[in-house]
Amino acid sequence: MIGLTVRQMQYFEALAQTLHFGRAAKLAGVSQPALSAQIAEMEQRLNCRLFERGGKVVRMTDEALTLQPRIERILADIRDVETTARRGRPAMEGRFRLGIIPTVAPYLLPHVLPELKRHFPALQLELREAVTASLIEDSASGRLDAFIAALPLDHPGLVSEELFCDRFFLAVPSGDPAFASPPVPPESPALERLMLLEEGHCLREQALAVCGSVRPVAMASYGATSLTTLLQMVAHGLGVTLIPEMATGPASVMPDLKIVPFQEPMPQRTICLAWRRNKVRHDECIELAKIIRGLDAAVLAA
Repeated sequence: MIGLTVRQMQYFEALAQTLHFGRAAKLAGVSQPALSAQIAEMEQRLNCRLFERGGKVVRMTDEALTLQPRIERILADIRDVETTARRGRPAMEGRFRLGIIPTVAPYLLPHVLPELKRHFPALQLELREAVTASLIEDSASGRLDAFIAALPLDHPGLVSEELFCDRFFLAVPSGDPAFASPPVPPESPALERLMLLEEGHCLREQALAVCGSVRPVAMASYGATSLTTLLQMVAHGLGVTLIPEMATGPASVMPDLKIVPFQEPMPQRTICLAWRRNKVRHDECIELAKIIRGLDAAVLAA
């Protein structure tokens, strides 16, 4: 690694993560020519090609794949040093990189962000929305300080604090006779029409678990990338979908859509805040969890 700069390794990390020069430049906060020049200089210093460029396609070479975990460890150590240097300052001051899953972000952030700004005006919050697997990887490698997701999280290098429980409801087309008399039992044949988010979303696995013995067959060859898309499909009569309680407020005003409960005990997920198993940002994460838990449940569902 002699001769490499921290900036070059950061640009390498961004490009390895996105495999796209434009998106990597945006992630790193620089122009695309500046990032490309630093990557080219890095390749020259290492005397090897790190990325293969073919039109719009970028691929990592074997040399880059070998270097990637070492570079990520170096950058994680540097971030820990920067964070440790900030210890002793007021809590939640300066840069804090927070990840959050897509089925929580649009419903929780409008309530959390004003509270954080009120409590910590010097906080520089950087947000990343991604599926759980990506957030775990980014946290373990030090690219995120903490993230919000649903339990369970299968990673020994993380610790978590439970925030709140989020019950599941069912979004169905209004006037659908199959749901004229809720609550809905988990073994209802109507759940065969359940539509799912694409692979990688934890809500997909939770939906399959809720169904129990009923196998969803609706839209089997499709996978929506967002809950909003699924709700639009439901409103047009294409099926039904699972919806967390925190999303029921905005969904309840959508035309041609109805929210119905499941039979008791209603299925639910547990939302948590997770971070790397070290003491560098532990106190800040505990404080953040405390603020989120302090939000009124009725506000989250509004």
